[in-house]
Amino acid sequence: MSETIAFLFPGQGAQYVGMGESFLAYEESAKRIDQASEILGFDMRALLFEENDRLNKTEYTQPAMVTVMAAMLARIETLGIRPDVCAGLSLGEYAAMLACGVMSFEDLIPAIRKRGILMENAAPGIGGMSAVLGAAPDTVRAVCGEVSARGGAVAPANYNCPGQIVISGEKAALQEAGELLAKAGAKRVIPLNVSGPFHSPLLKRAGEELKDYLGSKTLHAPSIPYLANLTADYVTETSDIRDILGRQVYSPVLWQQTMERMIQDGVTTFVEIGPGRTLAGFLRKIDRSRKVINIEKAEDLALLAEIGERRTVC
Repeated sequence: MSETIAFLFPGQGAQYVGMGESFLAYEESAKRIDQASEILGFDMRALLFEENDRLNKTEYTQPAMVTVMAAMLARIETLGIRPDVCAGLSLGEYAAMLACGVMSFEDLIPAIRKRGILMENAAPGIGGMSAVLGAAPDTVRAVCGEVSARGGAVAPANYNCPGQIVISGEKAALQEAGELLAKAGAKRVIPLNVSGPFHSPLLKRAGEELKDYLGSKTLHAPSIPYLANLTADYVTETSDIRDILGRQVYSPVLWQQTMERMIQDGVTTFVEIGPGRTLAGFLRKIDRSRKVINIEKAEDLALLAEIGERRTVC
């Protein structure tokens, strides 16, 4: 089997102070971080590398995460490693679009800041998210439907991997759904430390406003295939991207299905680019036979250099 490489980019929740700092040793990576400061009008280095309360606030988390992933990608590109396909979980989808040439960094970063602000302010204080472990998808959907039919607002938000689905909605509805899922056999229901009911219908207005905002941004046809969270399918029409990104804000993230599609299409090596190893953990539960490489610190780049050598030989 020939080597087929996918670049994966994680979503919000993987952030930490100091992420990406080792990449400052590379001029192209440092330039991306400083460019984000110029575009956004605040000190990105201070946000990323100094203890602060802002990094976990959605409107700052999102541009910070994408800036770090873009800085890592800038260095990776100098190694001559190009993926065959890309995908990103929720926020990470924007880094995937950057890798695939859909948006320029200059347009991407303000769009991410806008997305973060819209999501932060969409349903302040009224909702949240919980991870459901060990329940079948049909059971999760049925319970959410039952609670919603009684006037609550809760829905599946992330299909991460077998045995892990995240639900999102109003606090009371989340609690009721969690209790019912526990009775239905879920191993655990864990409230998540997030600021809102992301990827639920409660954020529909935010998604529609984001779609309108993206109307002012230039989008290009992907130079490398990438899969959308919304459909777990390849994006082929540039005209569809704004709608896809708008709906992504208030629709479930089909991450497990996205990974299964990549595996079906022959991807052999997955490269997770960004802080943490969340996506690698999901992939191990989907298909342990696939190779996963994590690029989180500068020293991890040596693993990609080996891929470059193999591709050159082939």
